[in-house]
Amino acid sequence: MTQPFRLPEFYVPHPARLNPHLDRARVHSKAWAREMEMIEGSGIWDEQTYDSHDYPLLCAYTHPDASAERLELVTDWYVWVFFFDDHFLDVYKRTQDREGAKSYLDRLPAFMPIGDESMPTPANAVERGLADLWTRTVPAMSVAWRERFAEATLHLLQESLWELGNISEKRIPNPVEYVEMRRKVGGAPWSAGLVEFAVAAEVPAAVARTRPLRVLRDTFSDGVHLRNDIFSYQRETEQEGEVNNGVLVVEHFLGCSPQEAADTVNDLLTSRLHQFENTALTELPGLFAEHYLDPAGQADTLRYVQGLQDWQSGGHEWHLRSSRYMNKLAESSLPVPPSAFAGLTRSFTHVPHQAVGHLPLPAIPMPYATRQSPHLHAARRNTLDWAARMGMLSPTPGLLGSGLWTEPLAAGFDFAYCAAMLHWRASGPELDLSSHWLTWGTYGDDYFPLVFGRTRDFAGAKAFTQRMRQFMPLTGPASGVVPANPVELGLADLWARTAITMDDRSRHEFRDAVLGMVDSWRWELLQQSQNRIADPVDYLEMRRFTFGSQLTMSLCRISRSDVVPAEVYQTRPMQALDDSAADYACLTNDLFSYQKEIQYEGELANGVLVIQRFLNCDALTASAITADLMEARLRQFEHLVAEDLPRLFDDQRLSPEARTALLSYADELRDWMAGILRWHQGTTRYDEASLRERYASPKPSIPMPTGLGTSAARLPSLSSFAGPG
Repeated sequence: MTQPFRLPEFYVPHPARLNPHLDRARVHSKAWAREMEMIEGSGIWDEQTYDSHDYPLLCAYTHPDASAERLELVTDWYVWVFFFDDHFLDVYKRTQDREGAKSYLDRLPAFMPIGDESMPTPANAVERGLADLWTRTVPAMSVAWRERFAEATLHLLQESLWELGNISEKRIPNPVEYVEMRRKVGGAPWSAGLVEFAVAAEVPAAVARTRPLRVLRDTFSDGVHLRNDIFSYQRETEQEGEVNNGVLVVEHFLGCSPQEAADTVNDLLTSRLHQFENTALTELPGLFAEHYLDPAGQADTLRYVQGLQDWQSGGHEWHLRSSRYMNKLAESSLPVPPSAFAGLTRSFTHVPHQAVGHLPLPAIPMPYATRQSPHLHAARRNTLDWAARMGMLSPTPGLLGSGLWTEPLAAGFDFAYCAAMLHWRASGPELDLSSHWLTWGTYGDDYFPLVFGRTRDFAGAKAFTQRMRQFMPLTGPASGVVPANPVELGLADLWARTAITMDDRSRHEFRDAVLGMVDSWRWELLQQSQNRIADPVDYLEMRRFTFGSQLTMSLCRISRSDVVPAEVYQTRPMQALDDSAADYACLTNDLFSYQKEIQYEGELANGVLVIQRFLNCDALTASAITADLMEARLRQFEHLVAEDLPRLFDDQRLSPEARTALLSYADELRDWMAGILRWHQGTTRYDEASLRERYASPKPSIPMPTGLGTSAARLPSLSSFAGPG
């Protein structure tokens, strides 16, 4: 059979090692598969098929240091998961039986009790295998690990319905949607949990859900899945009728050949592995110090990281040998090919403040009309008055860092105009509050890099972001904390006015959204300190935080907190709805702010620049691809509303009031996307003439804090990281 493309040169920096207990695992796991009735009698595998796939070899390569007993158990888990995948394909994907699939999947969580709950009687090989594996595994692991592993297993099982839906509709997902969903249905986060078991080193619960550990897990997962997509492209597209394959997704999105798509997917795989390495080297040490992790906890985490590296190398070696994949013309990945370093070099060699000139905007898709609050005029006046009272528009004695903006500058930014379209239904006081939040977020986004960015003051940045928590008490007023700058003063004022209107759930959610944005500024500082253009996936996922997307979306949810159950917002359709809208808005900002950030501010965190670096193309090409991605995210948004929300309503048995509230929420997200685009078209923040005037002459010196760890006493000019941009 002719291969559709030549396999690319893969980045595999660590040589694969083979566990010495392979033969023992082979004997044990075949006997176990027979006992569970997966080989004979299932109609899915026969002995020859089972042997040719050689799952014990996969586990021996991916867990080279596991004990004989743990290797046997881990191998049984992989036999089970591959059997589930093939069984689900044969019984439900090929027949497109969504109702049967849902009933089948709904039973499986009962076989993973966290506590002492009893299990039902298994009715098939998948249930029988899961019940046996869970019972044998969990006694060695903590409750925190059980919860994380059960969550990853549920995603792996239940999100198979997403794949089934795409196949039924012959719908090829967009690249962002695909990467994020592939983590859940592809099983690598689940594999990462088994790494902890195999190396007998649990990640401490205190850090398991932090950004560095999440990124290590996600980059590991993306590396595993994208590699698998390259090797399995021929089988999935020619034999299985699959549409959920990364090479096919890129081929469809970029309109390129399978060879070009495979090479691009391999570039993304390499970029994700570089991100893994960067996170391990630059973020783990700070995480250990921040959480006061003891030596044992640090050692467990580092053994886990090594286990992920071993899995990556061993998984590649198995793909070269397994009969499941297109590997007849595969070449050894060692030594590391020079092409693997080209993208890495481009990430660190950008020259700041290049004169890029005005970026002609591509055609930006926007099918929604904007509407405007009748209270806009008053909100404009009230917002400028509020900003002045907070010390944002002129130096204020005793308020360090005040006067970063001027009144004409803030008037041209016109955040009230933005709020008047985002929340056009709001009353006058509500519109003032929204306008002030937008003003505060953008001021903070300008303030933070000015104070901490040029001096690379990480200690001061951490202290600054930690202090934000003190101005947002979950109960009662803030006590004993005196605001030291306009950011703190503004937050204290806004929180007092906003939190009083919220119930406990909404208050927690909104506080998390604010802190997510503030903490993300430290990520931008880290990228800037390395002169590193971010990996495209990490960029998009962090951009949602730096832009403050969750902050403004949380404001939309407050009025629905008593109608819509909290867990509904955590479902895949609702999270995907939020993320697709957020990506549209973030990329809108990146298009408009390109010259401001790249030329005038020496910025690196810009989506157009990220695409330029990754695809090694010019700015015009990158901007056109950015617009294409925005359009793809819009199409996904509408598909979610039309197809996924009705199924969610039925699956969750939501009341008519909750259904109406969520459809109204989708309408507000449409207003949000349309309003953000229209504001960018009207504000002076990105106008070329205004930029020349704003940055042409030196700005007056502004007193800055020295008590928060910063050495920046007086800095002369403005700077901005991505954020509202």
